[in-house]
Amino acid sequence: MVDTRYVNAMWQIMNEIKNANQLESVLSFGLEVLCEQLQCEEGYVWMLYQKDERIYAVACQSENDLTGTSFPLQQSFIGNVIQSGESLILNQVETDARATSDKDFLPILGHNALLVPLRTPNQVIGCLLFVNKHGAFDEEDQKLAENCGALLALDIEDKGISFVVDTTRTPLISLRGVEKEFMSGEEMRRILNGIDLDIYEGELLVVLGESGCGKSTLLNIIGGMDKMTNGTLTIEGKDFSNPSEKELTEYRRDYIGFIFQSYNLMPNLSALENIEFIAEVSKKPLDSQEVLEMVGLGDRGNRYPSAMSGGQQQRVCIARAIVKDPKIILADEPTAALDFTTGQGVLKVIENIVKEHHTTVIMVTHNVEIAKMANRVIKLKSGKISSIRVNANPLPAESLSW
Repeated sequence: MVDTRYVNAMWQIMNEIKNANQLESVLSFGLEVLCEQLQCEEGYVWMLYQKDERIYAVACQSENDLTGTSFPLQQSFIGNVIQSGESLILNQVETDARATSDKDFLPILGHNALLVPLRTPNQVIGCLLFVNKHGAFDEEDQKLAENCGALLALDIEDKGISFVVDTTRTPLISLRGVEKEFMSGEEMRRILNGIDLDIYEGELLVVLGESGCGKSTLLNIIGGMDKMTNGTLTIEGKDFSNPSEKELTEYRRDYIGFIFQSYNLMPNLSALENIEFIAEVSKKPLDSQEVLEMVGLGDRGNRYPSAMSGGQQQRVCIARAIVKDPKIILADEPTAALDFTTGQGVLKVIENIVKEHHTTVIMVTHNVEIAKMANRVIKLKSGKISSIRVNANPLPAESLSW
């Protein structure tokens, strides 16, 4: 009798490989499918980088952000699986000598684990790790994971992509155990349910998720516009969990640039005056006219918002965020109200900000296509991080389509 899990998983992954134009989305999708079919809580993709003989976590179907974590191939538990090319089932992690011999990986393995090499016809290039199955892993689970892993490995080899993650970066922003609750009528609702996340300087981070999952709330907490109920927020190593009003004001003024879906321009000021208004209250502002030229509106400075298109207003909003020369720009659905061509133009501007100014941009969106231009992609579900992936080769904004 054919295992329906096998058929469903293989069909879904093959269909994703056929239609996707970015490998990382295939890996992330494959993890999600396999975790569902295997009925396990977490999944990870570890890739071998031959040049430095290390393994890197490049995708996580988990609340734990291990992306960027690396270990020497010769000194790691998963490295042993990659070198041997043999799958491994551990149903008693706490007492299995093969697991307890590696203290670094022991916390990652949970109470049980399945490890499957990512094998091409020529070599083993990585490993799939599945953790905390509801029950015990068995040979049918192993067969399913091996065959699906072979599809993923062939796609990786076909595209010729190597994965390298810079593990020397220091987090610009760190969130640990962040929770947010609020009263809804007589009921207490929890919108964020324990977020652990590091965000690095100069990266474009995209946050995906359905409405109500906590995306905008997370953005507001990072931007100092909302206070968390529990947890810690660290900015450049400084605890910013309970800032004073003075600290909040200075942080929002000097450190953060905001790009809103609704633009929030002052209607009685021209485009240039909207930018100059922000520049005047900033410590070290850029030149307002130069910033307006940077977003392609150098000759529109005298126009008022009512005389501008939605795309032009959004560009002014971006310029207003840039003029402060902030370290972090927070963008909440910046293309949601725009047509494709206009939205793509706005994304090109954001892309240039990251590349030319090394600014960290955190963008919330419903649009999964936009995630393909990010350095990392985080998906939220019910107030928790459900998956994280690293894009080894982010697509340029001009290559996106929706």
